[in-house]
Amino acid sequence: MPAARVEYIAPWWVVWVHSVPHLGLRLQPVDSTFRPRDESYQESLLFLGLVAAVGLGLNLVLLAAYLVCVCCCRQDDAAQTKRPRSCCVTWTAVVAALICCAAVGVGFYGNSEANDGVYQLLYALDNANHTFSGIDVLVSGTTQKMKVDLEQHLARLGEIFAARGDYLQTLKFLQQTAGSIIAQIAGVPVWTEVTEELTELANQTSSVEYYRWLSYLLLFVLDLVLCLLACLGLAKRSRCLLASMLCCGVLALLFSWTSLAADAAAAVGTSDFCAAPDTFILNITEGQVRPEVTQYYLYCSQSASSPFQQALTVFQRSLTAMQIQVAGLLQFAVPRFPTAEKDLLGIQLLLNSSESGLHQLTALLDCRGLHKDYLDALAGICYDGLEGLLYLGLFSLLAALAFSIMICLGPGAWKHCATRDRDYDDIDDDDPFNPQARRIATHNPPRGQLRSFCSYSSGLGSQGSLHPAQTISNAPVSEYMNQAALFGGNPRYENVPLIGRGSPPPTYSPSMRATYLSVADEHLRHYGNEFPG
Repeated sequence: MPAARVEYIAPWWVVWVHSVPHLGLRLQPVDSTFRPRDESYQESLLFLGLVAAVGLGLNLVLLAAYLVCVCCCRQDDAAQTKRPRSCCVTWTAVVAALICCAAVGVGFYGNSEANDGVYQLLYALDNANHTFSGIDVLVSGTTQKMKVDLEQHLARLGEIFAARGDYLQTLKFLQQTAGSIIAQIAGVPVWTEVTEELTELANQTSSVEYYRWLSYLLLFVLDLVLCLLACLGLAKRSRCLLASMLCCGVLALLFSWTSLAADAAAAVGTSDFCAAPDTFILNITEGQVRPEVTQYYLYCSQSASSPFQQALTVFQRSLTAMQIQVAGLLQFAVPRFPTAEKDLLGIQLLLNSSESGLHQLTALLDCRGLHKDYLDALAGICYDGLEGLLYLGLFSLLAALAFSIMICLGPGAWKHCATRDRDYDDIDDDDPFNPQARRIATHNPPRGQLRSFCSYSSGLGSQGSLHPAQTISNAPVSEYMNQAALFGGNPRYENVPLIGRGSPPPTYSPSMRATYLSVADEHLRHYGNEFPG
């Protein structure tokens, strides 16, 4: 006959991770069977963490070597390579930021998958605990009814039927049948210890999962903040932001490798369990539950009979026989012994409630409910949980790569910021087009020089006295004033174009001075020819 359950099939990533070599601290091979309490197996998982630590050390050594080489090398012609180096730094930073964002996206998905898998496991454990607790309650309740309540009714009826030997034989039969029922249900396992262990496991798993999820969430936020700091530092060319990013980037690099070590150990251990979960559960329940009971719930095949089938059948037949005997006493003994009716009705009610409990116990002992919880737990651990751990490992690798690139960009970005400072140092402090000078001039305007240097009306008036017919358009004046006011300057200082106003421009370079003088000479020749005397 076909199996009643959906068979558990380990996914390909379980097989792939389970095939990772297991080595001890002395590099000796270790059995890959999941044995969390075995010291050699624990060393094999610790070895994976040490491998990640070695990777972190190599990463830091390579970064240090690169930074030393970059800082020691000097270029002969920095002016020619300034623009290509600036573009290279910018585009490399963009690539690092994209890798960091992709890593955070992968990490968010992996963290969510792992959290979903753990909570699916907790939900399955909670359902199994309810089933085990229900079985214990029904068994203890039935035992209480048969040992205490039934005995009380039978003792009173024995006093009432003391003169009738046949009725006393019936009461003795009821007592023996009740003892048979107690003996049969005693074969049902007591799940109290298992329930306590599962409850403790669920509480510990829930607590660890909460802090794990929160830690990764804070790590994602830290990575995004560092990525933003890097972008802002390059955009504003701020050495303070770049220094903060570099210091925190080393810390984030350490966190990335640490999380990779934890993810690798957890993923390998989980894959070892998922490769053969039935074997592990059979081993840990060997001293608590009979092996045939454990196998019944693990495999739940229709071809296999329930280990409780015989006990439940005897229970049902015994209840039926007792109900027949009680019904006969109610029919024949009550007319002669009216005082026995109350106890007989009490026994009948007790047997009816025991039969109802028998049906509930049969349903709870059926393998389909617990086996479904078992498959749900495996799906949570081996599918969602392990898949989430693998994505978190990928996040750690991408984050380590992104921050390594950002740290390598540190010297280039630092020189990029220094180039900006040198460019501003080359500008004359008295230049009104210098942004710093304009801000200073806005608060402290040189009022004594307005007439001689920036007054348009004086120059225009002198030319107008010589040339009364000449018309001058004020459109460029208003346009220039608007542009000057837009860029933070004071329009009173530069309210007309420089050429043709009779005052020298700000000192920039000899080429600009020569251009101004040539244009001024042309204006003088034009006006000198028009008015010779």
